[in-house]
Amino acid sequence: MNFKPWKLSLLAALSVSGSAAFAQTTPQKSIELGRYNEARAALLRQGASNETSFELGRLYQMREMPDSAAYYFNRISLNPKDATTMVAAGRAALAQGKTAEAEIQFDNAVKATKGKDAKVLTMIAQAYAESNVKDVSKALSYVEAAHKANKLKDEPSLMIARGDIYLKQENGGGEAMNSYDRAVMADANNVLAYYRKGQLNVRSRNYNEARTAFEKAISLDANYAPAYNALAETYFYAGKYDDALSNFQKYTSLAEKSADTDAKYASFLFLTKKYPEALTEVQKVLAREPNNLTMNRLQAYSLYEVGKNDEAIAAMDKYMKLAPADKIIKEDNVYYAKMLTKGGKGEQGIAMLQKAVAADPTNTELQNDLASSYMQMKNYPAAIATYKAKMKADGTPALTDQIRLAVAYGGNKQYTKADSLYGAVLDARPTYVPGYLMRAKANYFMDPDSKQGLAKPYYEKYVEMAKADPDKYKDGLVEANSYLGYYYYQKGDKTTALPYYQQVLALDPNNQNAKSVVESMSARPKTATKAPVKKK
Repeated sequence: MNFKPWKLSLLAALSVSGSAAFAQTTPQKSIELGRYNEARAALLRQGASNETSFELGRLYQMREMPDSAAYYFNRISLNPKDATTMVAAGRAALAQGKTAEAEIQFDNAVKATKGKDAKVLTMIAQAYAESNVKDVSKALSYVEAAHKANKLKDEPSLMIARGDIYLKQENGGGEAMNSYDRAVMADANNVLAYYRKGQLNVRSRNYNEARTAFEKAISLDANYAPAYNALAETYFYAGKYDDALSNFQKYTSLAEKSADTDAKYASFLFLTKKYPEALTEVQKVLAREPNNLTMNRLQAYSLYEVGKNDEAIAAMDKYMKLAPADKIIKEDNVYYAKMLTKGGKGEQGIAMLQKAVAADPTNTELQNDLASSYMQMKNYPAAIATYKAKMKADGTPALTDQIRLAVAYGGNKQYTKADSLYGAVLDARPTYVPGYLMRAKANYFMDPDSKQGLAKPYYEKYVEMAKADPDKYKDGLVEANSYLGYYYYQKGDKTTALPYYQQVLALDPNNQNAKSVVESMSARPKTATKAPVKKK
């Protein structure tokens, strides 16, 4: 079972497979942990046997190589009427998508054991759990038969298979979690069961519960690398990038050394916004595998993010020629459009985004990207129209969309409309500190000589809110204090103006305007006071 959460799937390099380290493991355990090269080598060293062939079949099925999987399953040479042989033949058929043929083999295996062999029935359930079969009704019938053969006791491996099977159903999450819980109750030290619980919680976006489950798995087996991988993804979604990266680095230290592991690391560096580091790792992989599709994609993305736009366009051109049409994803076109826009080919980039929006009009992210490209080209009317259309389609527009529209109105010098939207945002979320600065700027442009002081109450409110974290809001505080100082200075109230300029200097000791004003206002009376520069 390989969950790829919604955002991470765009890179197609991250997965929840992994490895354990150092410990001596069986080939079966190595397969569970994603150590496929290690497992294959160990199995081949064992020599030809039915068990070896069966596990090699599983291994190739996990690697999505159905023909190789079928070859090894079919190589099992027990008595054709032996149940294990029939299960293997059924797995070979499942691997190749021959579901009806697989059912015949499995049913024959059940008949051969008179439906009383719990191990055989569990093997069949696991076969379905590790396959791509979506219709689970037949699979669940084998699960129930195995449960009865176990005298209704919850055997952990069967319960995990039951959970994996239920996850193939659109609304099977509840029964899947119930299955994993039952596995844990049957075996409190079952690492895989906790890991599965964590994966399911990630899929349900219950990140706190997911973290608890993964940490429990790690407490039971400190070398269980897939849990570090999954825990890293969990922290990523919580926006805790440092924690995400440290856990992923732990995963890579334990993982089987391969180009795939390096590619995952490069992908995770990119996702955690470590773009220069990601580019270095990507290029390491490409030196060994120049046609690695994911890494070619990521190289273009990373070059764009580090500001090497011309190189990014060249890399994206190469990637687009390399990638089959069915492998091109939405983000490819979005990044390409951004590159073209930045490279002075905005009309071409916008045309790409317009085509993408027309093909998927309900995709709000694409509409945001299109509007952003219009903003970059300073085509504010088009950006306004795009944001308004998106907000109308949404019904109840998000606060972020209202802010984006307000910024577009500001760019188009429609400051009254921008101010109105900022006001609505702050009414809904009065603790949103940047909103007061945004509203202050809109009012400043409606009163550029500051005679009416339209921006004054919003700059004052911003100072009040932002002073609790001056490091975070330093630039805004410099702007706000500069405005307030100038406002009082041009009113002739230098006594009130002085502390604001002093505060600017406290935040920015090299601010020449504030330094000159403070020095002139602090000088002896015979020295003329130098007028401050008006806030811009």
